[in-house]
Amino acid sequence: MAIMRGGHNFKGLRIPISTPNHKTKSHAVLIGTTKKPELIRYGEQGAKTNQSAKQRKAFKDRHRKNIAKGETSAAYWANKTKWKA
Repeated sequence: MAIMRGGHNFKGLRIPISTPNHKTKSHAVLIGTTKKPELIRYGEQGAKTNQSAKQRKAFKDRHRKNIAKGETSAAYWANKTKWKA
Protein backbone atom coordinates (compact mmCIF):
# COMPACT_ATOMS: atom_id res chain seq x y z
CA MET A 1 0.00 0.00 0.00
CA ALA A 2 2.30 2.78 -1.22
CA ILE A 3 1.07 6.35 -0.84
CA MET A 4 2.50 9.16 -2.97
CA ARG A 5 2.55 12.54 -1.21
CA GLY A 6 4.80 15.60 -1.33
CA GLY A 7 7.03 14.07 -3.98
CA HIS A 8 7.78 11.04 -1.78
CA ASN A 9 6.65 7.44 -1.84
CA PHE A 10 5.52 6.30 1.63
CA LYS A 11 5.14 2.61 2.53
CA GLY A 12 2.11 3.47 4.66
CA LEU A 13 0.76 5.72 7.36
CA ARG A 14 2.89 6.46 10.45
CA ILE A 15 6.06 5.13 8.81
CA PRO A 16 8.73 7.88 8.82
CA ILE A 17 11.10 8.29 5.89
CA SER A 18 14.32 10.19 5.40
CA THR A 19 14.17 13.10 2.92
CA PRO A 20 17.80 13.82 1.98
CA ASN A 21 16.85 15.95 -1.04
CA HIS A 22 14.52 18.32 0.86
CA LYS A 23 16.21 21.68 1.38
CA THR A 24 15.27 22.23 5.06
CA LYS A 25 13.69 19.13 6.63
CA SER A 26 15.41 15.76 7.08
CA HIS A 27 12.39 13.47 7.63
CA ALA A 28 8.69 13.15 6.78
CA VAL A 29 5.76 11.02 7.90
CA LEU A 30 2.12 10.65 6.88
CA ILE A 31 -0.62 10.60 9.49
CA GLY A 32 -4.40 10.52 9.22
CA THR A 33 -6.26 8.20 6.88
CA THR A 34 -5.39 6.80 3.47
CA LYS A 35 -8.15 8.91 1.93
CA LYS A 36 -6.90 12.12 3.56
CA PRO A 37 -3.26 11.78 4.63
CA GLU A 38 -1.50 14.69 6.32
CA LEU A 39 2.21 15.21 5.65
CA ILE A 40 4.41 16.22 8.59
CA ARG A 41 8.00 17.23 7.93
CA TYR A 42 10.46 17.47 10.80
CA GLY A 43 14.15 17.62 11.68
CA GLU A 44 16.71 20.15 10.54
CA GLN A 45 18.63 19.00 7.48
CA GLY A 46 22.28 18.39 8.37
CA ALA A 47 21.88 18.92 12.14
CA LYS A 48 23.96 16.78 14.47
CA THR A 49 21.46 15.08 16.79
CA ASN A 50 21.48 12.39 19.43
CA GLN A 51 25.19 12.61 20.22
CA SER A 52 25.02 12.42 24.01
CA ALA A 53 22.63 11.71 26.85
CA LYS A 54 22.86 15.38 27.85
CA GLN A 55 21.80 16.48 24.36
CA ARG A 56 18.86 14.02 24.36
CA LYS A 57 17.70 15.24 27.77
CA ALA A 58 17.90 18.89 26.65
CA PHE A 59 15.76 18.15 23.57
CA LYS A 60 13.17 16.21 25.56
CA ASP A 61 12.98 18.92 28.24
CA ARG A 62 12.69 21.71 25.68
CA HIS A 63 9.96 20.00 23.64
CA ARG A 64 8.10 18.06 26.35
CA LYS A 65 4.74 19.80 25.76
CA ASN A 66 4.86 19.29 21.99
CA ILE A 67 5.94 15.64 22.32
CA ALA A 68 2.95 15.08 24.61
CA LYS A 69 0.56 16.28 21.87
CA GLY A 70 1.07 12.95 20.13
CA GLU A 71 1.56 11.99 16.53
CA THR A 72 0.14 15.23 15.11
CA SER A 73 3.26 17.00 16.39
CA ALA A 74 6.58 17.14 14.55
CA ALA A 75 8.36 17.03 17.95
CA TYR A 76 6.73 13.65 18.66
CA TRP A 77 8.18 12.16 15.47
CA ALA A 78 11.58 13.79 15.96
CA ASN A 79 11.69 12.33 19.48
CA LYS A 80 10.69 8.90 18.16
CA THR A 81 13.13 8.73 15.23
CA LYS A 82 15.99 11.22 15.64
CA TRP A 83 16.32 11.33 19.43
CA LYS A 84 15.78 7.74 20.57
CA ALA A 85 18.59 6.36 22.72
